[in-house]
Amino acid sequence: MTDQNDAGTPAIPSRHETPLHTPGMQPGPGAPAAPPAPPSPAAPRPQVERRRKGWSEFRRAYPGILATMAIAFVVMLAADAWLVYKRNYYVTEIDRLRSGMSDAERKQADAVIATERNKLRVAVELIRRQAQGDKDLHVSIEVDSGRMLLEQDGALLREMPVQVAPEKVIGAGPDTVRMTPPRGARTVEKILDGGSWEVPKWVYTDRGLEVPADRSVKGALGPVAILLSGGTVVYSLPADGPLADPAYVLPGSIRARPADLRAIVPNLKAGSTVYLY
Repeated sequence: MTDQNDAGTPAIPSRHETPLHTPGMQPGPGAPAAPPAPPSPAAPRPQVERRRKGWSEFRRAYPGILATMAIAFVVMLAADAWLVYKRNYYVTEIDRLRSGMSDAERKQADAVIATERNKLRVAVELIRRQAQGDKDLHVSIEVDSGRMLLEQDGALLREMPVQVAPEKVIGAGPDTVRMTPPRGARTVEKILDGGSWEVPKWVYTDRGLEVPADRSVKGALGPVAILLSGGTVVYSLPADGPLADPAYVLPGSIRARPADLRAIVPNLKAGSTVYLY
């Protein structure tokens, strides 16, 4: 037996030698499995910088919202200033009038005012109950809440929003006219379907307009109107004339939507009752 193999014959490893393992070779049976490769570390997430938008960026992004908010704020300030001015004016006027009274006159005036307020509350409640008990078809107008109701025998048939002009003093001296919200039970005298109406002189005075020679204006009370006893009118917004202003409501009267008036006038006739409370 020689120490070297013949040339060209591959060497046979001894059983004490460990065979080499090359990539791609499968382990033989009984051989230990190779340990699993360690998992590769996850890639770090990119850091996102979070910051709040500044005022300048918000202003550039929403210019319309800021303009609307600014206008609303100015309007509210103007309304508050006007209310404060009117309140101070009334307080000053009351103090001026009361300063010229004696103690007895002031007490008498306070008692009369309290009595008149109680009388008004009682009268309003009586009119309300009278309307609720009326079995005939009628119209009820809640002056304070601005609602007009078509009712019959306690049943509500239609509810409509209305605008009621506040109390107002027009003119000065002997030509002064005091208009208050109408209350009480009235009757329908006439229904105007776009017809002519003679506008009172004090309306032109209140509107700051020159009084024309002919005060009869066609459609002055809108497309449809209801003339009540006592001079009260329930009218709609006209297209022409001194009342053609959405912001102006005729003092001592009620303004309703044309569609609502057209819906209820077929149910009314001369003599129909209208309750105002």
